[in-house]
Amino acid sequence: MNWRKINNIIHRDFGYFFFGMTFIYALSGIALNHIKDWNPSYVITTSEISLETKTELNSLDKESVLNILAGFMNGYEYKSHYYPDSTTLKVFMNNGTLTINTISKSGVLEDVRRRPVFFEVNFLHYNPIIWWTYFSDAYSLALIAIAFTGLFVLKGKKGITGRGAWLTAAGIIIPVVYLLIL
Repeated sequence: MNWRKINNIIHRDFGYFFFGMTFIYALSGIALNHIKDWNPSYVITTSEISLETKTELNSLDKESVLNILAGFMNGYEYKSHYYPDSTTLKVFMNNGTLTINTISKSGVLEDVRRRPVFFEVNFLHYNPIIWWTYFSDAYSLALIAIAFTGLFVLKGKKGITGRGAWLTAAGIIIPVVYLLIL
């Protein structure tokens, strides 16, 4: 076997094996690039609420909170509550929070749901457990190998000695120029 055949085998097999990881990191990378524009992991919706109760809302216990908020708890499971200040009651639920002004008895219900697909790929992108970190490191090393072996897949005017040289140079120059501008 010559070196070009070995090069192409490495490039091909790593490319196939790490296809899933490439998809995961590419999709979560796009999502995280736009983190200022949206929350890539969660869909958060808010709605204004108003309580129709004559009960004073200061220093309530769990049962009292559950009774007062019974109409707003559909689909939610109570976790806890506290008073961050003298006029605010904050209630934590399984899929959101409810913040109530204890004087005006109005508030905001915040519903938090996992964004399908993006939640999972972002979770993996953050390396949640040690073995995944090792697999991600192996993937990073494989990407380096894929990048270098990709330079030598084609011969001639379409390869690294022709058109490939110009494209490789452009791919290096663009990030360098960007770093110099910053």
